[in-house]
Amino acid sequence: MEFINKTLDFHVGEPSVITMGKFDGLHRGHETLIEILKEKNASEGLKSIVFTFDIPPKSEVTGVEAKVLTTNEEKRYIFEEAGVDYLIECPFTKKVMCMEPRAFVEWIVKSLNVKCIVVGNDFHFGHKRAGDYQLLQEMSKELSYEVIVLNKLKEDNRDISSTFIREEIAKGNIKKANHLLGYSYFVKGKVVHGKKIGRTIGIPTVNLILSEDKLLPPFGVYATRIQVKDKEYFGVTNVGRKPTIAGNNPIGVETYIIDFSQDVYDEIITVRFTEFLRPEKKFDSIEDLKYQMSADIIKTINYYKNVT
Repeated sequence: MEFINKTLDFHVGEPSVITMGKFDGLHRGHETLIEILKEKNASEGLKSIVFTFDIPPKSEVTGVEAKVLTTNEEKRYIFEEAGVDYLIECPFTKKVMCMEPRAFVEWIVKSLNVKCIVVGNDFHFGHKRAGDYQLLQEMSKELSYEVIVLNKLKEDNRDISSTFIREEIAKGNIKKANHLLGYSYFVKGKVVHGKKIGRTIGIPTVNLILSEDKLLPPFGVYATRIQVKDKEYFGVTNVGRKPTIAGNNPIGVETYIIDFSQDVYDEIITVRFTEFLRPEKKFDSIEDLKYQMSADIIKTINYYKNVT
């Protein structure tokens, strides 16, 4: 996959099929758009392009920082795994924000040699979000491209959306969120040194450094799957501030990887959340914490025995 970012001067010479949007969460609804891109690539030889922005447009317009389901780095990882040819992460500059919808379409179609545009029926673009799929259809004859419009997928009589998924994660409904996403919600980050308390009690853990804009599930302990390079392991992950450990601890993601003894400091690993085990709790002693962590590990092993 070719990744283009930090420039408004992007070009693709080969005929292409494109989809555009924020793609936060890359859920089941987004997956249907990507499938159409792949079909067009296979049947007509069109290069597949995903066009998104380097920050959520709402953040720039409202000035409110929004927590995201997928960071830019995580999006790149997913789109590369999906086999997309080009990912364009467009800077959301004042110029782009104020661009009229017609000018935006002309710019994208001509710069990227677009022959087909695939969007959902709720897609809006341009200044004040004035453009929609009907404008894309209206301009298609003039600029010689095809438009494919997909209806939103629904669940529980609601559109599957990033907002819906955020609500479920905020409530701790990991299984429901994973169902809406079509994969297990994950965090991806670099392993950093912690206080090494786990080593002193025989349960060594790995700590991740994460982007500040990443949405985390509620504080608590979760059964997780951990990807290290090309291998996957089971694990127990704590999200929170480690209240048993003295000090003002920052919010973090700490994982015990079952049957694992490698040194992974500075490695990028992926932690996928599959089941909520219990809320985070302050224990009276490190010994009590060790006892509970051992119980969490046994519960996780039994959980995965029943689901795999």
